[in-house]
Amino acid sequence: MAVKNSITLVIGGCRSGKSRYALDAANTVPGSRKMFLATSVPEDREMEKRVIAHQAQRGDDWQTVEVPVNIQDAIAAHARTADVLLVDCLTLWTANMLALEMDEAAMQKCLDQTSEALSRVCCPVFLVTNEVGYGIVPENTLARRFRDMAGLVNQHMAKAADRVVLTVAGIAVTIKPKDGI
Repeated sequence: MAVKNSITLVIGGCRSGKSRYALDAANTVPGSRKMFLATSVPEDREMEKRVIAHQAQRGDDWQTVEVPVNIQDAIAAHARTADVLLVDCLTLWTANMLALEMDEAAMQKCLDQTSEALSRVCCPVFLVTNEVGYGIVPENTLARRFRDMAGLVNQHMAKAADRVVLTVAGIAVTIKPKDGI
């Protein structure tokens, strides 16, 4: 159950149920102004199919804003008018920043600006992200950089969040509760 002005980070591995959990939780928020901030940039048919499936799950009562990199601007733009915000996902956001060849300082600036924008929202926010640190050490520099940056993004957002939910095999486990919940 979402609390007004609460930020919930939903983290898990691939196909762990994190997007479904976040959507179901966001759909319990009263109101009709539901904003979905999509970071995906489909570049192949398989990814296009995933996007279409996610759109179908959301239904028509969600307004989708495609925002591959500047999620802080989209959050700020809808911070006072939305009933609920759902960002899916921070991992693709991280990949998009790396694809633009942003250095760590520029990425940190985006992360700080996003945290600042989140601190001003007037509605519940759900952030979806992948846990990528459970696997083996990647064999190439770019993959290691991605893994490291995704881990830093997740740490930063978990600190900013009131609540962190880990999804494993479709089961949601709250690992950081907000006081009073």
